Amino acid sequence: MIERLLCSARIESVAQLVEHGTFNARVLGSSPSRLNFSSFSSCLAGSIMPRDDAANFSPRINNRRAMHDYFIEAKIECGIVLVGSEVKSLRLGRAQLQESFARIERNVLILHNCHIDPYDKANLLNHLPLRERKLLVHKRELRRLEDALKQPGTTLIPLAMYFKDGRAKLELGVARGKQQHDKRETIKRKEQDRELRRAMTHRR
Repeated sequence: MIERLLCSARIESVAQLVEHGTFNARVLGSSPSRLNFSSFSSCLAGSIMPRDDAANFSPRINNRRAMHDYFIEAKIECGIVLVGSEVKSLRLGRAQLQESFARIERNVLILHNCHIDPYDKANLLNHLPLRERKLLVHKRELRRLEDALKQPGTTLIPLAMYFKDGRAKLELGVARGKQQHDKRETIKRKEQDRELRRAMTHRR
């Protein structure tokens, strides 16, 4: 009964219950030793703290290859048009970005070669894993991307897919391809950073 009272009270602390005269174990018919504090304290925490949207805890799918093969000069967050089975597969982390890229076609930003696994329970309503998908950006952002693509060697590479406020998002990078010596330099720098972190760990 006390737990129900605490959950419905929407107040900030047990002290306030005492102050308001509501928290009285004798009146409620329970002794303080029998109270389930862990249960109603979690209720109080839910009352004070904003509840995070569970959708934002979905897996983040990263394109690790992109950072190795390209210099990323700018990033932009895009919406993405998906069907229901694609959304469910993404929530399970079943997608690959390694071979994907984006192009502007007839003033529309299109994602190519992004593999989203079929959803097991979709049956006949399943999607094609490699179908083209429309990306959503503002017109001014689309114009900026068009200007960036005029530079030789520049392309649009997906960097990550994730959920934000319950909606699927794609992080798109304005990328410039690395030469072979650039890739070797990247590997060398990563190894140096790894050695530095290892040395700092041993010092502790």
